Amino acid sequence: MSDWIKAARLRTLPLSLSGIIMGSFIAKWRLYGEGGTWDWKIFALALLVTLLYQVLSNYANDYGDGVKGTDAKRAVEAESRAVASGRITANQMKSAVILLSILSFAATVALLYVAFIPEYMNEFYIFIGLGVASILAAIGYTVGKKPYGYMGLGDLFVFIFFGLVSVCGSYFLFTKTFSWDMLLPGTAIGMMSMAVLNLNNMRDIESDRLSGKNSLALRIGFKNAMIYEMVLLQLPLILMLVFFGVNGFFQTQNYYVFIVMILLLPLMKLRRQIMAVKNPRELDPFLKQVGIMTFVMAVLTAFGLNFFS
Repeated sequence: MSDWIKAARLRTLPLSLSGIIMGSFIAKWRLYGEGGTWDWKIFALALLVTLLYQVLSNYANDYGDGVKGTDAKRAVEAESRAVASGRITANQMKSAVILLSILSFAATVALLYVAFIPEYMNEFYIFIGLGVASILAAIGYTVGKKPYGYMGLGDLFVFIFFGLVSVCGSYFLFTKTFSWDMLLPGTAIGMMSMAVLNLNNMRDIESDRLSGKNSLALRIGFKNAMIYEMVLLQLPLILMLVFFGVNGFFQTQNYYVFIVMILLLPLMKLRRQIMAVKNPRELDPFLKQVGIMTFVMAVLTAFGLNFFS
């Protein structure tokens, strides 16, 4: 069992939950302001679905990189994954991926049933399609003849699914409407998620070169990937400020919503520490730190809007 828990890579879970927390609690703030209601069952099911998607993705990545030999070229012991190390066989991991796909789809149907049935049938079918796309995206990063992670498209997919789909989609589950300003927190979470992936790809840049995994970091080079990383870590809080501005918080006496801005200092320190790294292998600890920063950003935004305002 311990091998399966390690393969699930629990340190990635806070990042996957960030978009759901952000979108759900912005929806709660907006619904309460309009006299609406917020359904905790939708939130609980959305968290469950997201956790299943993330574990599915991690198992699929373990399987895909393992059978392609990518993990075998990685020297970092922490990244010696289950299939590559032989702790779990490829067939066992493949079966786990199939089982997680079924469970993820079942949980998605349950979530959408609670959110949309019976009044919103069209939305139900649209989100079923998004759910299937999310499952395929979770698997397709490293699995298949042409996995998109090996073509440098991982950043784009992470931005779409961890950012826009997660934040805007969870918001829609509650409100049944789309608001353009949700693209701002959606982009903020998406960029932080891209920052985690880019750090991962920068760390593995040499081993990926040997295995033919053409990540974006490998395509643009370590130096340009570092500049890209700084941009990804710089813009999210600016986007959140713009979101607060378009919603009128600069004209009110309610400054509690700006509590998320306390992340300015730790993010500045984090950026300096990352920029000081010369050996790509030394980037590994920062993956968890950026993931936690993303989670804290979502939680502080939720508290600022719903509990302090």
